[in-house]
Amino acid sequence: MTILIQQATLVAPSSSFHLQVCDVLLDDGTISRIDHHIESANHDIIPAQGYFLSLGWFDLFCQSGEPGQESTETLETLAHAAWAGGFTEVALTPNLYPVTDKESQVKAIQQRAQEGHVCFHPIGAVTRQTEGKELAEMYELDRAGAPAFSDGWKSIQSGGLLLKALQYLIPTGKTLIQLPDDQGILPHGLMHEGLVSTQLGLPGRPTLAEFTQIDRDIEIARYTGGKIHFTGISCIESIERIRAAKATGVHVTCSVTPAHLFWTDEDLRQYSGQLKTNPPLRTTQHRDALRTALLDGTIDAITTHHHPRLDDHKSCEFEYAKPGMLALETAFSLCCTALGAEHTPRILEALSSEPRRVLGVELPSLQVGSRANLTLVDPHARVTYSASTRKSRAFNSPAYGLPLQGRVIATFHG
Repeated sequence: MTILIQQATLVAPSSSFHLQVCDVLLDDGTISRIDHHIESANHDIIPAQGYFLSLGWFDLFCQSGEPGQESTETLETLAHAAWAGGFTEVALTPNLYPVTDKESQVKAIQQRAQEGHVCFHPIGAVTRQTEGKELAEMYELDRAGAPAFSDGWKSIQSGGLLLKALQYLIPTGKTLIQLPDDQGILPHGLMHEGLVSTQLGLPGRPTLAEFTQIDRDIEIARYTGGKIHFTGISCIESIERIRAAKATGVHVTCSVTPAHLFWTDEDLRQYSGQLKTNPPLRTTQHRDALRTALLDGTIDAITTHHHPRLDDHKSCEFEYAKPGMLALETAFSLCCTALGAEHTPRILEALSSEPRRVLGVELPSLQVGSRANLTLVDPHARVTYSASTRKSRAFNSPAYGLPLQGRVIATFHG
């Protein structure tokens, strides 16, 4: 099949065509020509004036249901959701059944992932069973092809284990992904600790639990020289500490979720379990600081924290609801609505080239002769998501019915 994408603005910082309006010709999954104008004879045409064409997107932190919890999500439905959302590559958290703490688990997911157009990258566990007690066989996991290491939704509480893990990873060049959350600080908090939590009568979870662990982990990274990535940061204090650490040469990067760029704790006044997340949604001041930090580059990347849940885990009292939401299909629309269409190039970089730079994985090429790995978006389109048209197997999204801006038009991967 030959496809001609006409007059799209290209977003690929490593390409000579970056931010230029061009035609792109795809021939059987390969980029055969890029020019400011290409004759359209005998091609399937996608008129793309006002659209943006970027490298295919890469999600750094995504939960699958398979293996072990296929009732929430299978790799097949996860691939459909990722494809619809513009993602061609997805890094899977190790919190599966069985946990991705052995070479065989990594290879099993890799083999299963070869069946579709979305490439899955199984993140290796830092500790056995992600229990935080002893290190997993990190050398074997690295040899099997794990692109990074993390205990996923379970933050590493032991500073000694974190130090050893970072030391082990230095020869590999791999990054350790940490969800910063000190479980010793008010672990039973249900939402952000502040005025709204007080008014609602719900126990709060302070920003202190996030940024004090970031303080500790930055110093351990400084001491070891290892690479650490903080996923899903949510507060001003975390931004300040990461910005300062970067300025002094610590190998630290960070990412933010679309949910934390869009919603705040004010949206929890209806006690909606669909908006229960970890970390919790913060105040407007924290949200606005996250937006600014993403735009100025302090925050490197956007990651979805896609987390499918059973209906019983969400359609219940807020106290008993499980944290997490679907996010792959709505990521771009939430970010575009939150930040504005004028910031589309930065959003696309934070979804495509920056996540790959964080992990040190190969960057797709937007040049003639390269295999197509591309996402086409219209940042001005109005869109409303519906549960009836979702691709994920689960239902737990708070974005259904909201008037949003920004639509994924097409995804290309070979």
